[in-house]
Amino acid sequence: MSTEFLITSFIVVIVPGTGVLYTLAHGLSRGAMVSVVAAFGCTLGILPHIAATVLGLAALLHASAVAFEVVKYLGVAYLLYMAWAILQEKGALAVEAEVDSCSMGGVIVKGILINILNPKLSIFFLAFLPQFVSSGAGGGAWRMLGLGVVFMAMTFAVFIVYGLFAAAVRDSIISRPRVMAWFRRAFAGAFVALGLKLALAEH
Repeated sequence: MSTEFLITSFIVVIVPGTGVLYTLAHGLSRGAMVSVVAAFGCTLGILPHIAATVLGLAALLHASAVAFEVVKYLGVAYLLYMAWAILQEKGALAVEAEVDSCSMGGVIVKGILINILNPKLSIFFLAFLPQFVSSGAGGGAWRMLGLGVVFMAMTFAVFIVYGLFAAAVRDSIISRPRVMAWFRRAFAGAFVALGLKLALAEH
């Protein structure tokens, strides 16, 4: 495993995107434990993209304009739904004193969906992972899988830091309804912006 891979992966992971926003939102509204669960869900959402890359399915997505558009607009619709749910106080910024195991499962499922419904992630891995696998040696698929697992571990660790930071300032924010309302609108706007960005993404 090269230093270049670790540095590039870290830069990609640390740049805020949908997963970071989702984790931050849960840290702010529901505390440290739920932010870790949200980070875990988002991280699991990377696994299908890695598998698609290793199996060559990402190449099919890249080659098929129709498949790309279908997945893209499903992702756009889900991001807009997340924005609407946040504004309705039903989504990630719904403040709850206690969270049961059922809702924990819901946090994981939504985190997985956020990353699965992003065709750019598969295409990113299609272009990213093979650069760090020597074409002359055997076992390339296993090495790509190993690098993908490292990328997932890094994602989980970075997202946890984001979530725990949000949880640390949670009490000072949720005790101020106007501040919480501002954060709710800001997160909803960010999900809408990311949805529009995905909608305008070229195949």
